[in-house]
Amino acid sequence: MLLEGKRVLVTGGTGSLGKALIHRLLSGDMGRPAKIVAFSRDEAKQHDMRLEYLQRQAATDEIIYQNSRGLLTFRIGDVRDYSSMLQAVREADVVFHTAALKQVPTCEYFPFEAVQTNILGAQNLARVIRENDTSVELVMGISTDKACKPINVMGMTKALQERILIQANVECPRTRFTCVRYGNVIASRGSVIPLFLDQIRQGGPLTITLKEMTRFLLTMDQAVDTIFAAVCSGLPGETYVPRVPSARVVDIAEVLINGRSIPITYVGIRPGEKVHEILVSEEECHRTIEREGYYVICPILPELNEAPVSCPALSDEYSSAYVTLDRNALRSLLAPFVEIESEKIQA
Repeated sequence: MLLEGKRVLVTGGTGSLGKALIHRLLSGDMGRPAKIVAFSRDEAKQHDMRLEYLQRQAATDEIIYQNSRGLLTFRIGDVRDYSSMLQAVREADVVFHTAALKQVPTCEYFPFEAVQTNILGAQNLARVIRENDTSVELVMGISTDKACKPINVMGMTKALQERILIQANVECPRTRFTCVRYGNVIASRGSVIPLFLDQIRQGGPLTITLKEMTRFLLTMDQAVDTIFAAVCSGLPGETYVPRVPSARVVDIAEVLINGRSIPITYVGIRPGEKVHEILVSEEECHRTIEREGYYVICPILPELNEAPVSCPALSDEYSSAYVTLDRNALRSLLAPFVEIESEKIQA
């Protein structure tokens, strides 16, 4: 159990992925850590998460003090701030770096904010380990399909985040830096399915950018499974990519509508949006292998490769344009969300 007795830091620990990851860490899937720290700058989300963890409806200040001695603790801080990161990282053995600005339009309108969080945050993490005597054994960077052949600010900043963390292996040989890259997590905050469900509650219309648009889909558990697979088997500088299905966004909408009289309107591509997402580019194919059911992109830096890839797993880019889910398959995948929404509407 690789995380047994380890001190674990989760940056962005109050985000959708951070919360799901911490839930799985608490379950002991990878062993029981000595401590788990949820690091974020949002005190309200930390308070709500603390109450959920303690199974309390409300709390007075002493609960916060008492919780500081528990398995799961909370730290206010910002990945943009070096001193804040230093204080958090120096007490960790393993770091899951999930903190990010991830909404595509937001990053387009506030590009430098995305630079500071997604790029400077990763640089601060690498710098803390490089310049200080830390005990960090593993850093896991969380990336996105938008980092592959990026056309938007979010993707560009996450692509540079990947490269910063991969390069850190050269200067920090005692620490293993690896990454995971995946697409849309079903029902995560800010994703398309919660938007569609909210529009359904309002009676429509459902807004879709283009009829041709496709997306990869995976559950939150699959996202965490990918992270844990990289923890177990990932080598320095590698990027793990899950093999997941893809679907047309219009099919997702119609499955969620589920026969109700709710219109769909097409509003055109938002700033920075892609028609199709790519998880492995054609340039990365020649250094991509398959391992335990995942695609693994070997590092671009020759210093980190033990040997060239002799038998690549892909001959073309891995794109959501190659749709693998029809509406029947989507109904099965999205059934829990359709049922929950139907119950709310009937109520």
